Amino acid sequence: MPVHTQDGPRRPPFDAEAARRLREALGMTPAHVAYGIRAAFGIPVPPAAVASWERGESAPTEAELTALAGALWCAPGELLGAPGTLREYRLAHGLAPADLALRIGMDLAVYERLEAGGTWRGSDRQAAALAEVLALPLPALVRLTGRDGRLTELLTSAATTRWQAYVRPVGQVVPLSRQQLRAVLQDVHGAYQATMAATLHWGGSDSAEESGRAGRAFLDGILAEFWARAGEPRP
Repeated sequence: MPVHTQDGPRRPPFDAEAARRLREALGMTPAHVAYGIRAAFGIPVPPAAVASWERGESAPTEAELTALAGALWCAPGELLGAPGTLREYRLAHGLAPADLALRIGMDLAVYERLEAGGTWRGSDRQAAALAEVLALPLPALVRLTGRDGRLTELLTSAATTRWQAYVRPVGQVVPLSRQQLRAVLQDVHGAYQATMAATLHWGGSDSAEESGRAGRAFLDGILAEFWARAGEPRP
């Protein structure tokens, strides 16, 4: 089932430059591409539309993207920018919703609600299958399965109290080894405490207020801190 907005079908994050580069590498014109899309996929796309996509003036729909990839002999992911949503990761792998739902063992209707912005209610096994099928970076897996908020809460507590008590709870959210989690949580805790101490040592009547601001700023970015220190930059 296609996803729509008030303005019509929602467009994928199309990489116009990649489309132009791939077409030129094949020695094709926009007319050749349009013909290939119509002949192989039955989608009537005029050459002017192909040229418009390449100029970044418009973007193909999901069906047009799949057809364009076929006409250019490439994977759909080669025509996309960096994926951010579950749908975009699926498109990058050229999978239909039904195919992905089947491969992760999820009812299609449940998956479609999830892709439309619903809450993740899948099992750990399904989350692991989703990560494998879509080759998800760990930060993306946590975010797309709705666990960013829980992880942020745990990391905040680990930074501001005894980090040792949060190794196991964080491990239930993030599938990293216990040894790595201990090292990262200790590192994050130390960085937060050092931030607080540095501002307090400035002295003066405003030092406590400045320390509070610095601490809040650190905690606001604690998820990025965690992923960076875990060697998993956020996509």
